[in-house]
Amino acid sequence: MHGTGVPLVTPFADGAVDHERLRALAEWLERSGVDFLVPCGSTGEGPALTTDERVAVVETVGEATDLPVLAGTGREGLEPTLETTERAADAGADAALVVTPSFYGTDDAALVAYYEEVASASPVPVYLYSVPKFTGRALAPETVAELATHENVAGIKDSSGSLESIQRLLDHTDDAFSVFVGSGSVYAAGLAAGADGGVLAVANVVPELASEIYRLDREDRTEAARERNAAIVELNHAVTSRFGVPGVKAALAMRGQSVGRPRRPLHELEADAKTDLESILERTLET
Repeated sequence: MHGTGVPLVTPFADGAVDHERLRALAEWLERSGVDFLVPCGSTGEGPALTTDERVAVVETVGEATDLPVLAGTGREGLEPTLETTERAADAGADAALVVTPSFYGTDDAALVAYYEEVASASPVPVYLYSVPKFTGRALAPETVAELATHENVAGIKDSSGSLESIQRLLDHTDDAFSVFVGSGSVYAAGLAAGADGGVLAVANVVPELASEIYRLDREDRTEAARERNAAIVELNHAVTSRFGVPGVKAALAMRGQSVGRPRRPLHELEADAKTDLESILERTLET
């Protein structure tokens, strides 16, 4: 996989997954020019979904679009991860995004053994998912380099927000291993450093602008890509650091893509926050 990926939100209606809205969202994102879709990740409230719900979401997304599907299948334990990965593959996932288990503070050696076992059993390629904001730890470049030698470990999504981290991952792995930027604020810089693409929460809201960053970079218009990236930084900050998933869902509604409320314990944005977010979104779309 390469290009701009979307960790798409999961629409809910009355607490249940709204598959009609999910299908419409996937179709809209495809029309907007993104390159692949990533259901059941952090932005998709994956930790709040049951295994059956994850599988159903993957199936709906796969049926709604011709784009590659990188499904979030990581759980806290090996057996649940293996089950979710196998079932997601049967439902149409082209690859699995496996988040780093974090609850018990596993050391690097245990993480290597865990990922190797997942990759060996997985019927689809496995992508590592390092998201220290939620797990409290980042996968070290040396650990990633060791895992990259496994024939079924295809790449990593690095959501540290650090350009240094992206550069070190690229330095420790070869061209056959894909490195995806996980933060919209450093997308252009990561691409210029050699990243293969990005999986960006902000791409839910402005898929056409996020996709343009990748296109401009591939046309060797590096400065134009950086300028386009700069135009979405404030929006990216709003829908990640400030407001999170509720912010992404609120912004999507502002773009005519209603996806319902977040699943509890998350809650909808307050009116003042929505007003602030709408102003940021309007400025972004005007650039």
